Amino acid sequence: MKAIHKFIGIIFVVTLMASCSAHYHANKNGIPPGQAKKITGAKSAKAYAPGQQKKN
Repeated sequence: MKAIHKFIGIIFVVTLMASCSAHYHANKNGIPPGQAKKITGAKSAKAYAPGQQKKN
């Protein structure tokens, strides 16, 4: 019985650890706004940030 409880506990911990992941949100091109700024030579990354885009 103890072996079953240990096995279930291990499966539970592994499941919890597997569900932890980092999510990275990039713009449409797949690069962060700061990197897009560096590529284009702009002075501000604001134009490349998804939250700063003007709605059409």
